[in-house]
Amino acid sequence: MNLNILHNNIQQFIRDNINADISKILFKGISFPDVTTQELVAQIEAKKKCQHKLPTWFNTANIYYPNKLNIEQTSSEITAKYKSGLIKGTTIIDLTGGFGVDCFYFSKKIKTVIHCEIDSKLSEIVQHNYQQLKAENIKTIVGDGIDNLQSHNNKYDWIYIDPSRRNDIKGKVFLLGDCLPNVPKNLDVLFNHSDNILIKVSPILDITSAINELKFVKEVHVVAVNNEVKELLFILEKGFLADINIKTSNLQKVNQQEFNFTFGDSETPIYGFPKKYIYEPNAAILKSGGFSEIAIQFNLEKLQKHSHLYTSDGLIDFPGRRFELKHNIPFDKKKLKKLIPNNKANITTRNFPLTVSQIRKKTGLKDGGDNYLFCTIDCVNKKIILICQKV
Repeated sequence: MNLNILHNNIQQFIRDNINADISKILFKGISFPDVTTQELVAQIEAKKKCQHKLPTWFNTANIYYPNKLNIEQTSSEITAKYKSGLIKGTTIIDLTGGFGVDCFYFSKKIKTVIHCEIDSKLSEIVQHNYQQLKAENIKTIVGDGIDNLQSHNNKYDWIYIDPSRRNDIKGKVFLLGDCLPNVPKNLDVLFNHSDNILIKVSPILDITSAINELKFVKEVHVVAVNNEVKELLFILEKGFLADINIKTSNLQKVNQQEFNFTFGDSETPIYGFPKKYIYEPNAAILKSGGFSEIAIQFNLEKLQKHSHLYTSDGLIDFPGRRFELKHNIPFDKKKLKKLIPNNKANITTRNFPLTVSQIRKKTGLKDGGDNYLFCTIDCVNKKIILICQKV
């Protein structure tokens, strides 16, 4: 840490230039002693990324920022707060602490929080920031979290771990065992120190594969923010062998859409032709794989096994988008053009052989307007276009 960055005049410069053109600052240069232009730009860029993602940090004085990649990889405040609602007890250890957002929210629910971070520079930054945030019940430790566990006999109410989704050999990975650290390989070590484990993984990982790699999985949480899946969370409880609950949450500004079901407990839904209303599940439900369960629980008909669109004659509350069907036509360019006179439409494909860009090229339709088109396959495997308007 370059503590000169915390001087009042430097901090004021950062605040004054939070929306400035970075390229102009780099070109012009900065004349502050003991602080380089590159250091100042790095602070501005990282702070800017926190404005909406981490407003508490953004609005707190004398926060020191790591490189912007650390900010990109950290949990948002809204998802960190969600995770803090899943735990209870008096002690938790975070084995992969990072920028420390999750620990900060754990500290509001748990008496003693341990933050382990292998990067000594990042750990120093986090410790400084906790002082500014007045988070006095978090202890920061430099070093490998799993090594720290093995070198002590401490027991914790919870262990939290967020394995890295990148691997030096494989690049982006899709299996939990390919992440760093390797959680499946170290499960016995983790369970020696706690009966409860909370694992955060990337949304690109496959839920079924991860469950098969782990043991004692009690719950899986699929967390979306404004209909974009951000995190998959696995709760493990030592010795747990009962049914696994899948819990989906779509966190929005006004409300929170929730839908839950039991993993592997699926009935066959009723398939039917499009009716007056069309429903598209939110992103968390689509990621969860609860395609049949959503139809069963809400008493809806499914358009086709792989289309993941649902329909009913009467309008219902639904955890996703709701539309009123105006026209159901075959995939035909001429018919479509007649029904979209302003040549604008919002297009979504579900189980369809063409991409949105290919459809726009074929039809000449531009993005926007009040019409929503679903290009999909119906229950008798015909290509159709549903022309809808939002409810």
